[in-house]
Formats: sequence, structure tokens, C-alpha cells
Amino acid sequence: MTTKVSLCSYFGNQGVMFSGVHHVGVNDTDPSLPADAPLPPDELGHRLTEVFDLVGPLYRRALRKVEQGEAVEGASVGVRGVLDLLRRKGDMTVPQLSRSQALSRQFVQRMVNDAVAHGWVETLPNPAHQRSSLIRITEEGRTLIATVLNREHTLNREVGGDLTDAEVRGCVRVLTEMLRTFDHVDVDD
Repeated sequence: MTTKVSLCSYFGNQGVMFSGVHHVGVNDTDPSLPADAPLPPDELGHRLTEVFDLVGPLYRRALRKVEQGEAVEGASVGVRGVLDLLRRKGDMTVPQLSRSQALSRQFVQRMVNDAVAHGWVETLPNPAHQRSSLIRITEEGRTLIATVLNREHTLNREVGGDLTDAEVRGCVRVLTEMLRTFDHVDVDD
């Protein structure tokens, strides 16, 4: 019986092929390993390289698709990230936004400045830190990010592969663990 790796099955039951990326099949693990057993470190390292090979092109293509909506909504990918984070987590400082998104403070500050100029966010005094204002999403910003997220949701509904909740949860778990591995990386260097 063939076993599917949950993250790879996220991209379809027959594997997936992106230009410039090698084929990732669904039966590439050691057949002697039980499907639900943790992979040995060497095997895990090789399999996660396959994930990175898929995540890069997927991320860049998704960004391009979001950027195509900029002509309609007027928000860049960076501003979209700031607005969505503020919508989900509430008021934050630029350094907090920067850490949460693994982006440089300078880049996030430019995105915040753009959002302020459009009236999508506002700056407020921060009682905990005089030099680092709180950034708050405005009602206009909430309306904009809701429109962007609705468009993205419509696109995500088109993903095929008869994916199950367990497969998507598995994908999120794998990506979360991979992200945690790089928590120590300083993005402002």
C-alpha cells in the first residue's frame, strides 16, 4: 500500500511538478518505515528539503497573485501583511510587526507609512514605550483587508486534490515546526 506524506498530499494526490523544481512523489519515503512513525533525522532532512523546494515557488506565485489584486484594492503585499496581522492580533508596534512577519523593521515601517497615508492604519501613543508608537487598523483598513481576504479565499477554494482536514492540519504542523527551527534568525542583519 502506498503511503502519502501529508504535506506532499497537500499539493495533490499524485505529487506536484513546478518548473525549476524536481518532482515530489507521494511514495518517496523508506517503505519499511510505518506511515505514522517519526522519520529518522537524515530522512527528515531530505524530505524537508523537498518541502522547501515547493514552498519557495508557491510563495512567490502566491505573492504575484496578491500583487495582481493591488491594482484593484491598492494595497501592496507588504501592506496586506501588516493589515492582516493587525486585524488578527490587535494593536502592535513596528518592531512587533517586524518580528511576527520575519521582516526588517525598515521594510515594515515603510509598509506602515504607506498604510497611514491611505488611512488604513493610525499611530497611537504607546504607554509602554515612548519611542515606539502603537499601530492600529482603522475601519477603512478592516474593510480593505476583508476584501483582500475574500478574494484570496475565493482563489484558495480552487485548490484541488480532495484534501482532508487531517492533511491540511498535517501541512500546517510541518510548516510550523520548520518555521520554529529558524526563530533565532535575525531579519535586520
